[in-house]
Amino acid sequence: MLSALLLSFAVIFVAELGDKSQLMAMTFALRYKWYVVIGGITVATTVVHLVSVAVGHFLGVSIPTEAISIVGGIAFVIFGLWTLRGDSLSDDEGAKASRVTKSAFLAIASAFFLAELGDKTMLATVTLAADNDWVGVWIGSTVGMVAADALAIVVGAVLGKHLPERMIQYGAAILFFVFGAVLFFEGLMPGTAAPYIAAGVVVVMSAVVVAVFVRRSRTRAARESLEQTTSEDA
Repeated sequence: MLSALLLSFAVIFVAELGDKSQLMAMTFALRYKWYVVIGGITVATTVVHLVSVAVGHFLGVSIPTEAISIVGGIAFVIFGLWTLRGDSLSDDEGAKASRVTKSAFLAIASAFFLAELGDKTMLATVTLAADNDWVGVWIGSTVGMVAADALAIVVGAVLGKHLPERMIQYGAAILFFVFGAVLFFEGLMPGTAAPYIAAGVVVVMSAVVVAVFVRRSRTRAARESLEQTTSEDA
């Protein structure tokens, strides 16, 4: 079991480096407390990799993931819209703040669960479990993925302290939209370049929309400042 644990840890940790899961972890860390993010990732990873080792060890076959990818893509678009909604969910204190923390935890856990189903790390775990001790593979793959994503959480937490809130909000929303486009088209047109094309289109469109919005905001602020100055002079 120990050899299976160490092998699966190494394989999954390396596989996660540069994967979309790390970008997701960093994105969530820009908006939520690190312990909420790591908790959601841990729960989702534990469940997904339990399914993976069950498939690899007991069934020996993979599961269809196209429909799950489409659902995951839609979910990420919803997360992006939720992010754009602003800070109204996190401004209140007391009981409402507690509910927000729970909602964020569930959102993070469900996002990672949907994103990891059919991902290369899940397929790697299935393959490892077919020839190695399934308990060791389960523990090693889970710890390996959480460790890799923890690195991204540290980066996200550091960036969150040095970037303007509005920039974080827009950046996180755009990343969610990109994840959603990739997952949706991976399920709709697997094996094609459609996910990458869609991601590029989303990035360009988002950049244009943000640029227009920022320009209008600056124009509005300048107009209000001019009006205020004129009013004071009068």
